[in-house]
Amino acid sequence: MRMNPGADPAPYRTEVPLRWSDMDAYGHVNNVQYLRLLEDARVIGFRSWFPDRDVVGDGVVVSRHEIEYLAPLVYRAEPIEVEMWVTRLGGAGFDLGYRVCDPPTVGHTVYAVAETGLVTYDLAAARPRRLGDEARALLHAHLGAPVTFRWKRSS
Repeated sequence: MRMNPGADPAPYRTEVPLRWSDMDAYGHVNNVQYLRLLEDARVIGFRSWFPDRDVVGDGVVVSRHEIEYLAPLVYRAEPIEVEMWVTRLGGAGFDLGYRVCDPPTVGHTVYAVAETGLVTYDLAAARPRRLGDEARALLHAHLGAPVTFRWKRSS
């Protein structure tokens, strides 16, 4: 369910370092490494969004990823920036949108846009669990527009 709070909030932003080993044979950051960059940003973001909880340790699992690559990203010493926001809230899960881009001090290139589906999960019972009211309110504060993928615009 999409709950639009009116004006979209500014996305959460964090810098994530690149590793030399992130590169593939073509000298670009490997597509698989993008998932690590998104995960790093997500873990950092959740610590900021939920300072008194271990959201990852409480049980949240990935249900899907979608990534659209827009420009080649090559290794550099400067970190990249990942912008992150909530694009959908459901009963037991939510979606996060991302933009992988240069920090403002480095440039203006957007390397990829992505979306991750996450499900809150009861690890002991091995099944999804509903979002609590407090978590829902905290996530709602970061609710913004859906990710715009090029392939979806043309269909």
